[in-house]
Parts: sequence; C-alpha cells; structure tokens
Amino acid sequence: MSFSVSSSFIQDKWVAPDSAKELKNPYTDSASIIKGKSIYQIRCVVCHGTTGVGDGPAGKTLTPPAADQTTAEVQAQTDGELFWKISEGRGSMVGWKLMLSEEERWALVNYIRTLAK
Repeated sequence: MSFSVSSSFIQDKWVAPDSAKELKNPYTDSASIIKGKSIYQIRCVVCHGTTGVGDGPAGKTLTPPAADQTTAEVQAQTDGELFWKISEGRGSMVGWKLMLSEEERWALVNYIRTLAK
C-alpha cells in the first residue's frame, strides 16, 4: 500500500478562519517577546530555523516545506491569524494548543513579528 500527498493540499494556501482574524493579542510587552524567543528556540527552530526562513533541519524535509516567517505574506497576517495557526497546526505543522499555554502562543506571535525582513 502506498500513500501520496495530494498536490492540491501542497498548493492550497493556508487561510485562518475569519473569526481568527479578529482575535486580539493581550500580550504586547517586551517580556512577551523574550518569552516567545525562548519558546521558539526550543519548539520551532527544528523546522523554521534560527532566523525563521524555514531552513531548520526538519523543515527542509517537509512537504510542504516549513514556512518562511520573515516574508511579507506571513508578516501581513493579523496576530489572531498567526495565533490560530500556531494553535491548530496543519499537516506537518504541529498544533500547539495542547502543549503551550495561550500566553506562550501569543508570545510566539510576538517573537515571529521580530523576524520580519
């Protein structure tokens, strides 16, 4: 028995629901960014790499590859959209809502904002 990944899944744009776009980040201080960086280095670097471009050792092997978090496309998303994606995951992207607190996931959003090109 063989399995294949649908090319339509690979090409589908990952869009958060409209309700996620309205979520407001309650943690916007510099301490949250520091906390997010610490979590990122433990949980996210393996796929997204140290600078967020998706070049982590595991990220390069994924289909689709790990997202480049420095791009205008990622950075243009609302905090709520990023929070939802971090929480829910998709395909190879782990959903972190059962492993990280809400505050930790918002901290990751804040840190990802610092990765902008």
